[in-house]
Amino acid sequence: MADEENNEQQMDVEEAAPAAAAPAAPAPAEKMDVMTALQKVLRNSLYHDGLARGLHEAAKALDKRQAHLCVLASNCDEPAYGKLVEALCAAHNINLIKVDDNKKLGEWVGLCKIDKEGNPRKVVGCSCVVVKDYGPESEALEVLMEHFKSGQAE
Repeated sequence: MADEENNEQQMDVEEAAPAAAAPAAPAPAEKMDVMTALQKVLRNSLYHDGLARGLHEAAKALDKRQAHLCVLASNCDEPAYGKLVEALCAAHNINLIKVDDNKKLGEWVGLCKIDKEGNPRKVVGCSCVVVKDYGPESEALEVLMEHFKSGQAE
């Protein structure tokens, strides 16, 4: 009789364990937005030494067709700078995405100091970044690729 009660308790515990594990998995219904995905892809590329930051490095990578993705800041100081990058991306059929602020882009690609609390300090603006190597595939990369496919379809 005691063995049967122990078996019933074990089955209850086993049934409860999968139910508890299910909510811990991320909800697939929530999809990250494009800017969050871009931030994660840039961070991942930075870790795998796959970024070209600045006009000189970006133009070289775009000309050699090493680029997979180009990110351009909208508040660039020189209008010719933006035209050059856009023309190179269009000529070589490279995906281009624009962000609002060059300081924010500089922070995303590691052109800042991080203080003890984890806040960025001394952020340097960056008007152009080219991704040469994405690193390992991730959900953020898939979100970006879907964004480019849907943008080309429209």
